[in-house]
Amino acid sequence: MKSVDIQITYDFICPWCWIGHSHLKTALAQLPPDTPVAIQYAPCELNPDMPEDGVDRKTYRSAKFGSWARSQAMDAEAALAGKRAGIDFRYDRVAITPNTRLAHRLMSFAAGKGDAHKTDALFAAVFHAYFSEGRNIGNAEVLVALASQAGFDAQEVRDVMATAAGEREVAAGERQARIDGIRSVPALRIGGSLISGAQPPAVFLQALQQAAAPAVN
Repeated sequence: MKSVDIQITYDFICPWCWIGHSHLKTALAQLPPDTPVAIQYAPCELNPDMPEDGVDRKTYRSAKFGSWARSQAMDAEAALAGKRAGIDFRYDRVAITPNTRLAHRLMSFAAGKGDAHKTDALFAAVFHAYFSEGRNIGNAEVLVALASQAGFDAQEVRDVMATAAGEREVAAGERQARIDGIRSVPALRIGGSLISGAQPPAVFLQALQQAAAPAVN
């Protein structure tokens, strides 16, 4: 059985990226348990010019989408899709639209450690912290706490966050996404298939099965 290579291009402030990840996990659970799978997380900042401390979410979203009412309608749509996927959106707790560069740098650090289970747990934990708990994931200490809970060394993460470690990797990943023609997230490359959006688990499962199928000579 071939190894299944998956690349997830995402941003942590995109609710559909969390939903898409949940759908992917559902699909992966339907593969034979011995299927080798390798997941790469590719950054794509939706707001690369966001101030380091983030901005008031209501003010930002009202300006971006024309009104707070429209923003709330979009939130409700994402929350409903999330509920169907078994994840909990609590937009009433989310006060800040954060800068996600530090979180992407953290993921670069985690991936470099080579522990896929811890990295996947951290990926999901950052989404949960933001969308379910309303925590500011642009804050270094919030990220340190999440990384520690996922099994990484807190002081090592704190030291990494205090430097520019991961900056080149994040910039290179975003540059590659542009070269690859990715214009929105989530975008998942499964084997040779590029799938845009938080598609249903069945769509991901079909791509996974195709990627895992032995080559026919």
